[in-house]
Amino acid sequence: LADACDYAVASMPNAKGFFSEQHPNYIGTYWGPVSSPGTNEIVESADAYLFAGPVFTDYTTSGYTTLINPQKLIKAEPNRISLKNKTYNDVALEEFLRALAKKIKPNKSSLIAYERIKLELAPEPAVKPKQPITTRRLFCQIQQMLDSSSVVIAETGDSWFNCMKLKLPLHAKFEVQMQYGSIGWSVGATLGYELGSTQPCRVISLIGDGSFQLTAQEVSTMIRYGLKPIIFLINNGGYTIEVEIHDGPYNKIQNWNYAELINVFNAEDGNGWSAKVATEGQLAKAIKKALKHDGVVLIEVIIDRDDCSKELLEWGSHVSANNGRPPKNP
Repeated sequence: LADACDYAVASMPNAKGFFSEQHPNYIGTYWGPVSSPGTNEIVESADAYLFAGPVFTDYTTSGYTTLINPQKLIKAEPNRISLKNKTYNDVALEEFLRALAKKIKPNKSSLIAYERIKLELAPEPAVKPKQPITTRRLFCQIQQMLDSSSVVIAETGDSWFNCMKLKLPLHAKFEVQMQYGSIGWSVGATLGYELGSTQPCRVISLIGDGSFQLTAQEVSTMIRYGLKPIIFLINNGGYTIEVEIHDGPYNKIQNWNYAELINVFNAEDGNGWSAKVATEGQLAKAIKKALKHDGVVLIEVIIDRDDCSKELLEWGSHVSANNGRPPKNP
C-alpha cells in the first residue's frame, strides 16, 4: 500500500519496527506531542489518515493528547473498518489493504511537506574518552552497534523514548510492551526472544535499574541456556518514569552492584561477562568487547539521576494530568 500510494507513513510507538524505517516514505514515530520531529505536524494536518491495526491507550497517545479528527479517521482493525461514525464488520485487514492498494491514487503531497519541515541532525562528535556518559551519548553508541541481525528490546521507562530515536537497519527487529506498561518485563522478554528465535540474531536489551530489580534472576537462566544478549543496564538510582508521572520517596531504590551479579549467576561454569562504565571511553571499550563475547553480557552504565529525555518529561506531564483527572459522573 505504501508503495502504491506514495503517502507519508508513520508508526505508532507500540508498532515501531513493523514498517521498514529504510523505506523512502517513512517519516518516524507518531506519538502526539512527543512524536519524531515533523511527524506530528504531518499526521495531524492531513486531510485524512488511515490507521492500520492501532491500539489507542493513554500511553500510546501521550495521555490522550493526540489531535486526531474522528471525521478524517479511517480505522482499520483486524476484522472491521470504521470511518465517519460507520463500522463495517467482517472485513479482513490484509484483504482491505491489498484491495485499497489497487484502487488508490498516488499523491506525494505529505512527503513533500515533510521534506520541507524535517530536521537535519548534525553529525555526532567523536567519542570523548574521559567525558561522563549522558543518555544521549549512550544511545549514539548503541545506534552504531545496530545491523540487520539486531533485535532491540526497550524496557518500560525512559528507554521507550530513547529507543524510538534509533533508526533501525533493514531487517532489524524491535520489541516494546506498551499495553500495560509493566516494568521489568524486558528481562523475561529477552530470555524468551532468544530461546524462541529461529533465525540468528543479537538481542540488545535496554533497561533501567529500577525495572531490572524486579526480574534480575532471569539473567541466570540466560546463562544456563548459553544465550548471548547484550543488556545495557542504565543505573540512575530510581524509577525515572515514575518520577515524571508522580514523584515521591518510593521512587528511590536501594542501589546494587549490578555488574557483579554476573559473577553470582556464573557460579562455576557460566559464561557471562559484565562491565561497569561511567565515561564514553569506557563504554566504547565495553561495547567492542561485548560484540565479540560468546555469552551473556551486562553493561552497567552510570547516568546522572536527572538525565532523562525531554520526551519523557513532556509525556509524563500529559499522562500525569490524564491520570489525575476527576471521574466522569454518569
